[in-house]
Amino acid sequence: QVRLADSGGGFVQAGSSLRLPCSASGRTFRNYHMVWFRQAPCKERDFVAGITWDVGFTVYEDSAKGRFTISRDNAENAVYLQMNSLKPEDSAVYYCAATYRLPPQLIDVFSWGQGTPVTVSS
Repeated sequence: QVRLADSGGGFVQAGSSLRLPCSASGRTFRNYHMVWFRQAPCKERDFVAGITWDVGFTVYEDSAKGRFTISRDNAENAVYLQMNSLKPEDSAVYYCAATYRLPPQLIDVFSWGQGTPVTVSS
């Protein structure tokens, strides 16, 4: 099994930036994709960004395009979500996840991080 640990969330003002790291551990093959979901209170958990483990192909949901960047460090077995120009509507708990499909549905995810909260004030 692959175990994921995400962190880096916090309370920031609109227009600020945050970088969320996610580290993967456990003895497993590395040909899975890493993604980020987010979930606001009383809302569905939605896909934000993803990156393939091998070739680095990336995909973003529309509101993240141009503001968020997902990257990877295979040597450290980690992925990062760089979030710039944050807006109040970005406030949510952000979850790192592993999947074999991009873009994923919730049912495609086979491992989740514990979630890290991001709050953006106006």
